[in-house]
Parts: sequence; C-alpha cells; structure tokens
Amino acid sequence: MKQLWGKGLLALLIKGASVVAIVAAVSTITVSAQAATMTEALVQNYATAMKTAANNQNINQVARLVSDEALISLSRKGKSTSLDKEAYLKLLQNSWGNTSNYRYDINVDNIVISGGQAKANVTTNESWVKDGQKVSFATTSRVTLALSTGDAILLRAVSQVTIN
Repeated sequence: MKQLWGKGLLALLIKGASVVAIVAAVSTITVSAQAATMTEALVQNYATAMKTAANNQNINQVARLVSDEALISLSRKGKSTSLDKEAYLKLLQNSWGNTSNYRYDINVDNIVISGGQAKANVTTNESWVKDGQKVSFATTSRVTLALSTGDAILLRAVSQVTIN
C-alpha cells in the first residue's frame, strides 16, 4: 500500500510539475502577445509593402495588407462611397485590367500610435494609361492601421480623391 501511495504521489508530482510548466509557458506567450504594440516602423513597413504589391499588381499581397473588416470611404466632388475589402480588391483588379503603365506611390506622416493601432495621414499617387491617355489620381486619407500577426494592416480609411 505504501509503495502504491508513493508511486501515486510521485506521478502526481510529475503531472503537477508538467501543469506548472505548461501554465508558465502559456502565461509567457500570453504576456508576449499582449505586449505587442504598433510602431512607426510597422507603419512604414506597411507603406513599403503596399507600394510594392500595387506596383506589381499583386492582388494577393494587397489582400494580406487589408483587414477582412476593412472599411474604405472615398469622396470626390461631394459624392461618397464606402467599400469593404472585397469591393476594394475588385476595384483594384478592374483598374489594373483596363489600363497599362500603372504606377503607385504612397507617403505616410502624422502617425499617432495607441496600443495595437495607428492613425496616420496617407497620400497616394496613382497613374496609368487608359485609351491612350494618361490618368493621375491623388488620394489623401486618414487611415487606421491595426496590428495583425506582427504586421500593420489597413482597418479604416477616409479618403478624398482628386483626379489630376
């Protein structure tokens, strides 16, 4: 009986140690995940990645840079529309498919960081050739970027579009 109790206690201690080790590991992972914050470098990385993806007309990469919950509001000459992620990606694909010599540039400034999000002013300049004519768009936006798996992704944009 003492032998069984001794073996049972040893087994319980080993199991207890395993549970403690697992709890400690999970706690460390949880603290690390909670400690992740947005940085200006992540915002600039987002801009660089978006420029590369757009200039390469890589819709899959653009899709990774836009949150599934994204809402993009566009205004031009008093008219406004709002696009979700799917509509935004379709708009890009249609634009790329009907034009040539597409070029995209992006600049970010006035970055304000709060925890896992950043708000920033974003200016994009896009140009392309359609039906033999060069078209240029300038868009000024106030965007919200969210932290997702260690990278910044677009969550919200309120944009004013100007055709040059």
